[in-house]
This record gives sequence, C-alpha cells and structure tokens, in this order.
Amino acid sequence: MKAAVIGAGGYISGELVRLLLQHPHLELAQATSTRHRGRLLSAAHPNLRDQSDLCFVSEDQLAPCDVVFLAMPHGAAAKSMDRWSALAPRVVDLSADFRLSDPSVRERYYPGAAPDPAWQSRFRPGIPELYRERLRGADHIAVPGCMANAAILALHPLAEAGLVRGPVLVDARTGSSGGGRTPDQGSHHPERSGALRIAKPHGHRHTAEIEQACGVPVRMTVTAVEAVRGVQAVLHITPAREVTERELWAVYRAAYREEPFVRLVRERSALHRIPEPRILGGSNYCDIGLSLGPEGDHLIVVAALDNLVKGGAGNAVQCVNIASGWDETAGLRFAGLHPA
Repeated sequence: MKAAVIGAGGYISGELVRLLLQHPHLELAQATSTRHRGRLLSAAHPNLRDQSDLCFVSEDQLAPCDVVFLAMPHGAAAKSMDRWSALAPRVVDLSADFRLSDPSVRERYYPGAAPDPAWQSRFRPGIPELYRERLRGADHIAVPGCMANAAILALHPLAEAGLVRGPVLVDARTGSSGGGRTPDQGSHHPERSGALRIAKPHGHRHTAEIEQACGVPVRMTVTAVEAVRGVQAVLHITPAREVTERELWAVYRAAYREEPFVRLVRERSALHRIPEPRILGGSNYCDIGLSLGPEGDHLIVVAALDNLVKGGAGNAVQCVNIASGWDETAGLRFAGLHPA
C-alpha cells in the first residue's frame, strides 16, 4: 500500500514518517511540507539521514494513494475531507476534528464549526484496545489525543467493571513535543526550561475524550514538565465498593492480557515500579500500574506512553494494521531505550 503523510514536517508526523519507512506493508510514497518543499525528509527529521531519497512535496503535487495520514492543525482536516477522501480510500486523522461524536460536547471544547455530520459518522475511534472490531476494514479513523489515550487505557477497565465512583481526577504530565513544532511563548526554551506549568486547570479538551470513552465524569489537570517526550497520567479514583488489589489486577489482566502494546507494571520495590515515559521513547507501548491505599478508599492508577508514538503516530499505524487485516504489531516492535 502506498501512503501519504500530510503535514509531514512536524514532530508527530516525523515519527509517522520514521515508522512508515520501516513498515513491511506500507510504502511512504509522498510527504507534504510547505516549508521544506523540494528538500529531503532529513531536512526536517535529521534522524532519517540516509533512510530515504524521498523529498517533501506541496499538497498540489499529491497523487492518488491507498492511505493518507493527516497530521494537520485542528480544524484543517474537517474543512477539506472531500479532497482527502478523493485522494485515498483510507483516511487517518491525527487531529481532534473527528474525535468527539457529540456536536454539543465538541462545541464546548473546540472553537469553530463542527465537522459535516455525514463525515463524522464515517470515522471510527482509533483506540485498538477498545474498538478493535470497529476498526476492522475501517476507511476513516480518528486517532485520540496522547494524554486522552493514556487516561482512557488506565480508566476504562475499571469503569467497564463498575468499580469507579466519579468524578475521577486525571493529573497528567507532558513533555514539550506535545505542543508541536511551531514555537510559541509557552514553548520557548527560556520560558519553559525548569518550569512546572499547569496548562489549563479546568476544562482541558482531552477531558471530553476520556468521558466519551469511559462514561464517567472526569476532572483533569495537565502540567508541562522538563522533558521532550512522554506522557504520564496519574488517575485518582474512589472505588465504587470495597476492593482488593488482587481483584483490581484481575480486572486489568482480563482487559489487557491479549493486548500487544499494553504492559502491566507490578514490581513492588524496583526503581521502575511506577510507569514512567522515559523508558518508552520511540515505542508503541503503554505501561499501566496501580496502588491501592491501605484503607481501600483511594486508588491511584498510572499510565505512561510516548506522546508521539502510542500517543499518536504508532497508534495510527496500529489502527491501519488492524483495518487492513495485517499483523497488528507490524512495523511497531521497537522496545524503547534504557537509559535514555
């Protein structure tokens, strides 16, 4: 299958390009960038030196292909979906345009007009662990946000089992690459370095994605930390009834024992007993761990992932693997680095 990446000069699209260049079934045929048009991929992504002779093209140079990945600013994909669907029979959107199915909820969290309902209805949610059967054969896929994906994977098994008394507090920490490649005052190094900056104390847009997937009320804070990659979501949960740690682990094992990219972290005394994103850089894994308070009335669940891979590009490729009937792990077996 020939693939095109629209908006391929960014951080998340750079990881998408990297994954496609080594994929056994997908061939990266086109990558667009207005800024880097006519230059090699390594002009934007120096880690890809000598990996490809492909050059960036402009959008008006695109030829029909089999699958198109949209790594565009929020709002851009929805305005031009007729064009992208005419370009390729399978469209994967990595923006927020088609993540929320309820227009009234979307209006609360995102400015601008809602997508055309006809297009919205065609998109399947890109969370393999929850919607694998809906992804089989899917031709339009909406990939979730990085922090939302971590929190959903951490919360959904408990919500599905009826073990959550809401609201749930999601305290997420994220590295600077989550802000994208275009700098602003908040991402400027002298302003960000050494800071612990809360992005939005109330009403963070990923809240809606978590509530949509898990069906429980959520309160969310997001803190920018001194890191480039990674998301760590710490969920504070009040159990709906008395539970034991053994019962909780049984719930997670039942949910994820067959999942190739979710790992349960149960070490009791090791340095890495709590999931952390640092060792997950470049990988498509989400690590999940938990701690139940001695009184049994306060549960902490921690999920960690690489925001650019399992939080974006890798998850998108995983969804296409499923939709195409391939091995779900194709092109995604990299285990991360340690130390990093």
